[in-house]
Amino acid sequence: MSPTSPSGRDVLRESVGGQRRDVALGSLLASGHQVGEALVPVLIGVVIDRAVTGSDTGALLLWLGVLAVVYVALALSFRFGAWAGDRSAVRSEHVLRLSLVRRVLHPGGGAEKGRLPGALATIATEDAKRVGGVNTAVMYGIAALAGILTCAVVLLRTSVLLGLVVLLGTPVLLWLGHLLSKPLEARSEAEQERAAHASAVAADLVAGLRVLKGIGGESAAVARYRTTSRDSLAATLKAARAQAFQSGMVLSLTGCLIAVVALVGGRLAAQGSISLGQLVSAVGLALFLLGPLEVLAWVNAELAQGRASAGRVAEVLAADRDVTAGGRSLPQRVRGAVRLSGVGHGGLRGVDLDVAPGELLGVVATDPAHATDLLHLLARRADPGTGTVELDGIPLRDLDPAELRTAMLVADHDADLFEGTVRGNVTAAAPEATDPEPAMTAAAVTQVAQTLPRGEDTAVGERGRSLSGGQRQRVALARALAADRPVLVVHDPTTAVDAVTEAGIAAGLREVRKGRTTILVTTSPALLSVTDRVALLDGGRVTDTAPHTDLIARHETYRAAVLS
Repeated sequence: MSPTSPSGRDVLRESVGGQRRDVALGSLLASGHQVGEALVPVLIGVVIDRAVTGSDTGALLLWLGVLAVVYVALALSFRFGAWAGDRSAVRSEHVLRLSLVRRVLHPGGGAEKGRLPGALATIATEDAKRVGGVNTAVMYGIAALAGILTCAVVLLRTSVLLGLVVLLGTPVLLWLGHLLSKPLEARSEAEQERAAHASAVAADLVAGLRVLKGIGGESAAVARYRTTSRDSLAATLKAARAQAFQSGMVLSLTGCLIAVVALVGGRLAAQGSISLGQLVSAVGLALFLLGPLEVLAWVNAELAQGRASAGRVAEVLAADRDVTAGGRSLPQRVRGAVRLSGVGHGGLRGVDLDVAPGELLGVVATDPAHATDLLHLLARRADPGTGTVELDGIPLRDLDPAELRTAMLVADHDADLFEGTVRGNVTAAAPEATDPEPAMTAAAVTQVAQTLPRGEDTAVGERGRSLSGGQRQRVALARALAADRPVLVVHDPTTAVDAVTEAGIAAGLREVRKGRTTILVTTSPALLSVTDRVALLDGGRVTDTAPHTDLIARHETYRAAVLS
C-alpha cells in the first residue's frame, strides 16, 4: 500500500489499480460478450425483416451464418474475459494478503493489538478475498454498462422514445440500487466482525484445550463459544436478509423497466412506427436488459461487501506501530553490555540494572507481570515511559527493532514451533554454516531425538503439538541457542522439564553461552545456580543483586519466590 495510513478507499483503489491490465482486458472481453448478447435479438429482427417476411432463403442462410459467428465470438469473449477477471481477483487477493502478513510481522508491532490471532487470520483470508473480488465486480459492471449502452443505441435507432426509456431509466435504477446497498454494507461489516471474533475465540480455545481439560473448564468454554457463534450467526442472517432485500427490490425495479420497454415497443408496432422485426428486437432487447441489470445489482452487493472488508483491512494496515525505528545503528562488533537506567514501564518503577558483557545473569521477579514487562522492553516490543534501556551504550529506542533483534534475542516462555522437522526448527534462525549440535546437546534435544521415529528428521506438527510440553520447550531453547546472538534473554525455558534434565540443561546452557551475555528470567533454582549473579525484581524495582546462594541466605522474599 502506498499511503502510510491507508483508508478503505485506498485499499480498493490499490486492489483494482494494481491489476489494471487484467481488469482492462477482462472488461474489454466481457464487454464484447455483452455487446454480442445485445446484438442477438437485433440480428433475429433483421432475419425476420429481410429473410422470413420476404421468404428469401439466401438471406436467411447469410444472416444465420452471421448469427453463428456472433455466438462463437461472444462465447470466446466470455471465456477469456472471465479468466482475466478471475486472475486479477486472485492476484489482488494474494498481494493484499502479503501486505497484511508484512504488516503483522513488522518488527514495530501494533497490528495485533486488540485482535486475537483468529481475527487477523479472517481478515487476511475472507476480507482479502472480498476485496480481491471487487476486481471481478468492476469488470462485470463495465461489461453490463456496455451491454446496456449498446441496447440503448439500438433502441434509439429504432425509436427515440424506446432509447430514452432505457437511457433515463437505467441511471435511476442504478442510483436506487446504490441506496439499497447501504444497509448491506453496514451489516456485511458487522457480519465479518462477528465471524472474525468467532474464529478468534475458537482458535484461542483450541490452543488452550489441554489447560481447559486439566481444570475441568470444558463446559464454560463450550458456553462461551456457543454465545459467540450465535452472535456470528445472527449477524450473518441479518446480512443475508439485507442482501436478499436488496436483490429482490432491484429485480422488481428491473422488471418494471423491462415491462415499460415492452409496452412502449408494442404500442409503436401497433401504430406502424416500427416493423415486426424491430418489435421482436425491442422485446428481445428488453428481455436481454434483465441480464446486465441483474449483474449491476450483484455488482452493487459485491462493492458494498468489498468496501466493508476494505475498511477492516485498512484498519490493520494503518495500525499504529508500538515502536518506531531510530536513526542509529549497532556497532560492528556488539559487546553485549545491557543497562537499564530509571526504567518505568507497566509495573516497573525506576529499575536500574547493569549487565556486563559476557555475564550470565539471572532475574527473579516476584510478580510474573513484571517479568513480562521487562521482556517486552528488552525485545523492544515497547519503549519505557521513563528511563532508558541501552545496548553497548546505545538506547534501544534509537535503533531499528529489526536490527536490534539481530544482536539481542528474547526467547519467550511460550514460543511456538514451526511445521517441519526437529532439526529444521532448531536451525530456523541459525546463521549459515553454524553447527546446531552444541545447542541441541545443551538443550537436551539429542535425548528427545533418540525417542522419535526418525530422530532429528522427525516431522513436527503445527505449533509442535506432536511433541510433549517438555520436548517443545527443549527444541525452542535449542533454537534460541543456535541463533547465536551476542545477547540472549530466556524466559522460564524448563518449566515442563524434569529435575535431572533441567540440571543438565543448566550446565549445558552455561557452557554453550560462555563469553556472551545471557539473561535468564526464571525462578528455577537449577538455572539460577549456574548464573554469575541474580537480580531480585520485587515491587517493580531491583532490590538486590548477588549470587544465588547469597540471596537465598539473606532474603526471605527470594527464598519464597525460588524455593516455594
